[in-house]
Amino acid sequence: MSKKKIEECIRDSLEQYFKDLRGTEPHSVHDMIVGVVEKPMLEVVMKHAEGNQSKAAEWLGINRNTLRRKLLDHKLIK
Repeated sequence: MSKKKIEECIRDSLEQYFKDLRGTEPHSVHDMIVGVVEKPMLEVVMKHAEGNQSKAAEWLGINRNTLRRKLLDHKLIK
C-alpha cells in the first residue's frame, strides 16, 4: 500500500467520522487519530522487526526510549 493510499484511507475515515457527528462539534480529533493509528502501527512494526526495539525505533524514526514508552503506554510490553 502506498503512502497515498494510507492518506486516502485516513481522509475517507475522517470524512465518515464528521458525517456520523451530524453537526455535533468534534472533540480532540488529533488525539483520537493518533490513538487509533499508533497502536496498530507499533504492533505491525514490532512484528516485522521481530521484536527488536532498536530496529523498530530506527524504522519509525524515533528514539528507542520513546518507542519503549509508547509500547508501555499501549500495553504492548510489560
